[in-house]
Amino acid sequence: MIKHWHSKVAVSIVIIFGFVLFYAGTDGFHAFTAETARINKLIENKPKFPNVTLEDSNGRKYSISEFEGKYVFITFLYTSCTSVCPQLEMNMSQVYQKLPKKYIGRDIVFLSISFDPTRDDPAALDRYKNAFHSDGETWRMARIPNKAELDALLKEFGVIVIPDGKGNFTHNTAFYLVDPKGSLVNVMDFKKINEAARTLENILENKTGE
Repeated sequence: MIKHWHSKVAVSIVIIFGFVLFYAGTDGFHAFTAETARINKLIENKPKFPNVTLEDSNGRKYSISEFEGKYVFITFLYTSCTSVCPQLEMNMSQVYQKLPKKYIGRDIVFLSISFDPTRDDPAALDRYKNAFHSDGETWRMARIPNKAELDALLKEFGVIVIPDGKGNFTHNTAFYLVDPKGSLVNVMDFKKINEAARTLENILENKTGE
């Protein structure tokens, strides 16, 4: 009888301990995965886009202040990727096409940033942009040549990039939205194209109505 009681107590302790761990690991049940918890924390903290120098497919160099007063819809990629990156950019293209044209370039710009600056020089970025019908202006593709600056941005925005030693990378993937003041305000599921487009349109409608 006592042995049975001890077993029940032990099981109860394990359940309670697991419950506490789950609560702590999911930010109090608001997130059910580490990735969701990470995204929620990013949106809550609203990190600023750091002072980095971008170099686009035309060889132009500038900081994020190039887009001051506009929202910037961002993806992170590398052009040699044969797995998720092409789908990411294809989905970005669809979001671009779904937005009313009156907002494009005036209130929002699209920006694809490579985290493989050695291989993704302006010529490589130009070829990649053409594959997805990016116009190079309202949707630009760029790299950050300075490694320290690139690492700072990836860290600030919670972008995980792990090289495999063979020229490829394991990385997380999402749509990132930076507001007109340069703060990260949203991270969206890149697979939910219609939802992302609706979210952007609602934000832009409110912006123009201010």
